[in-house]
Amino acid sequence: MRLCLYYVVGFTCALSAGVYAQAGVQQAQSITGAELKGLAPVSDEILKVELPKAEEADLDNGLHLMVLEDRRVPIVSVQVILIGAGGYYDPPDHAGLAGFTASLLREGTATRSSVEIAEALETLASRVNVSTDMSLQAATMRLSSLVEYLDQTIALAADVLLRPSFPEEELALFKTREQAGLIEQRTRPRFLAVERLAKVIYGDHPAGRTSPTPETLDRTTRDDLIAFHREHYVPDHAVIAIAGDISMADAFPAVERHFGAWASSGTRPPTVDDPEPIGPSRLYLINREASVQTNLVVGTQAINRTSDDYDILSVMNQIVGGGPSSRLFLNLREDKGYTYGAYSSFTAQRYRGDWDASTEVRTEVTGDALAELLRELVRIHDEPVPEQEFQDAKRSIVASFALSLESPNALLNNFVVRHLYDLPDDYWDRYPERIMSVTREQVQEVAAKYLDAGRLHIVAVGDGEQISGMLTSFGAVDVYDDQGTLIETVGGDQ
Repeated sequence: MRLCLYYVVGFTCALSAGVYAQAGVQQAQSITGAELKGLAPVSDEILKVELPKAEEADLDNGLHLMVLEDRRVPIVSVQVILIGAGGYYDPPDHAGLAGFTASLLREGTATRSSVEIAEALETLASRVNVSTDMSLQAATMRLSSLVEYLDQTIALAADVLLRPSFPEEELALFKTREQAGLIEQRTRPRFLAVERLAKVIYGDHPAGRTSPTPETLDRTTRDDLIAFHREHYVPDHAVIAIAGDISMADAFPAVERHFGAWASSGTRPPTVDDPEPIGPSRLYLINREASVQTNLVVGTQAINRTSDDYDILSVMNQIVGGGPSSRLFLNLREDKGYTYGAYSSFTAQRYRGDWDASTEVRTEVTGDALAELLRELVRIHDEPVPEQEFQDAKRSIVASFALSLESPNALLNNFVVRHLYDLPDDYWDRYPERIMSVTREQVQEVAAKYLDAGRLHIVAVGDGEQISGMLTSFGAVDVYDDQGTLIETVGGDQ
């Protein structure tokens, strides 16, 4: 693998105590007359990278193969990305079916039982798992293996992926395990907050579903799993991405040997739709009696992955809540002491995603904490970001990107993203340049566009008796119980 880093931004290196010990006891060097800055060296030069390129090829059945060769360690990691098999494509009346199908693939094939699959993987020291999410377009199989056992691992993975049997007894065990988890998750404040916010932001859009219900799980049959697998697990738009100690010359025949007979369905690429535009700002309270803290989440609709605002929003988010040096963290934790942490993030798929900021605070400071959080969102679009803070945020993004390039899997993920979203060939080569070219004016414009107070929705999960009065000072509040049922609307004009 060839990776050329012409310049690394703000890189520091600290020797561990063990290295000092091995070096023996030495006289401490005098620092008399030295000027102690307390800062890492910083350069204004832009990180320039020439990334190794993944080799790409297509099988006759439409399966797209990507291989990033890296001979540093004798390990190979593989992702099989099945576009159209994710939770986004759950039937409207059967939320969770894609996840159930993915979870049960490893529980038996036409020739192997669940135990035999597990034992084979243990013998090979390999891993194979399949997962998806309620809002994702794809299900993804991930496997890793020592290079000497790769062919056997791929053979096993292909058996799991292409010939699952979905045994009735395994389905029954799965239902028992999952039912307990579905009940337990409703005791978690974070889940309740995310569930309510997703419904507010996305409405009836597939991304508005955060979890299956015990009822849909209970009525899932083996025939449901077989039908979903038959319709959605097709090679036409699938991608196999491989990184590690293998070349395309070796990978292609192995993939063709085990996946070449996978019959093409002839279907068109699955599509997505944007959610309906978000409604005006509102507050929501999920009442959990006797809670000693309040979970606060503020969110709105944002962008899709191919938006021209993606890089600018990345910089804006880094400033607002991207880490321990962000404004939310420094304000709510370091200055006010309201919380252990406060962060923000955004998701961007082929459809329009969301941006949110969240924190967990003591019950008695709920109102004050929310006021400070909202003040930071106003400040980011009303006031230019100070130059030093602005440059530090951009350098942090670029430095994190530079460090990620040490991982073959991270590099491969970059190429997968480029492929899935039809991004330019030099998209990642120019990423640091694009981040560093973002201006303060652009950040203000994007903040005003997406974080306008009139489109922010606020969810609080906590003791309603203690915090409802604090929340109504911000406007009318829709009060829900922990099962998601609307109880009443209090305060404001209702």
